Amino acid sequence: MNKNYYAILMAGGVGSRFWPISTQDFPKQFHDMLGTGDTLIQKTFNRLADLIPKENIFILTNKRYNDLVLEQLPEVTERQVVLEPAMRNTAPCILYASLKIQKENPDAVMIVAPSDHWIEDEKTFSKNVQQAFDFCSTNNALMTLGIQPTFPNTGYGYIESDKGTDATIKSVNQFREKPNYQTAKEFINQGNFLWNAGIFMWSAKTVIATFKKNQPELYALFESGIETYNTDLENTFIKENYPKAENISVDYAIMEKSNNVYVIAAEFDWNDLGTWGSLYDKLDKDGSNNAVVNARVLTEASSGNMIRTKEDKIVVVDGLKDYIIVDKDEVLLIFPKAKEQDIKKVLQSVKNKFGEQYG
Repeated sequence: MNKNYYAILMAGGVGSRFWPISTQDFPKQFHDMLGTGDTLIQKTFNRLADLIPKENIFILTNKRYNDLVLEQLPEVTERQVVLEPAMRNTAPCILYASLKIQKENPDAVMIVAPSDHWIEDEKTFSKNVQQAFDFCSTNNALMTLGIQPTFPNTGYGYIESDKGTDATIKSVNQFREKPNYQTAKEFINQGNFLWNAGIFMWSAKTVIATFKKNQPELYALFESGIETYNTDLENTFIKENYPKAENISVDYAIMEKSNNVYVIAAEFDWNDLGTWGSLYDKLDKDGSNNAVVNARVLTEASSGNMIRTKEDKIVVVDGLKDYIIVDKDEVLLIFPKAKEQDIKKVLQSVKNKFGEQYG
């Protein structure tokens, strides 16, 4: 296994569209969402460890999840858990972790991967990442893995790649915002658009130079603490300076501003598990197309429902179609799948009426 290979595993999100299972205190990446026996972060860590030395996998998360990370990933040491003292989107934490890694190994090549995606064909995932690592090791390149669209999804950003080549690695013309339905259909018809999965590969040297060029203030902020990184003084510096960082995504900060961006069309299946509906799509269904996790169900004239409870709870459903039914502790959610994007708003209303402890 190559000692120059590193990973930044992004595990700081709240996953509020998976409420009431996912909460601020216990977000979705720390749950076994599909009933496989492993939580999402455990699945992702093990997938990355097929290619990357375990000790080179850094987990980027909010300080409130430090204990959860160490509990669920017992092979990880405190050195590998990079804690954000404030929520500042993806660019600041990626730059911070990249500077730490470069100080440890100037020849590092790394992947940045979300902790809550679902990928079944892990061998092909490793193959595509290896292709990207090989390219990034010898080229000044920012790389991403794009997902072949299967329908005109309006919930993802898109990557427009060079149409004039059949090469596996293609240059990126531009990143496109989440489109409306008609625009998404046009993207798919053009044949050179991929979903942006937020999976990135690059050398530490390249990504840090790119931040220096495109985000000089952000770079100066984090570079000023370089002497403290990987020492006992690091926490003090980060606690004081991290909140000063701009709240900006890595896409806006560097990817959309750079002309050395390349993409590989992923050959593996992928699901970002962003909503109850996306989870429903991945689960096995009963004879009425209901997806059930943990519960024992009795249904009548009910189909297309996503049902999840604590272990072995009996649920009787009559006359419901295409609903999300989730029971957790003091909260029972019964909500139409067609309105699942509104769960974030509902969560806020619940917190306003009944208290923050329910979110």
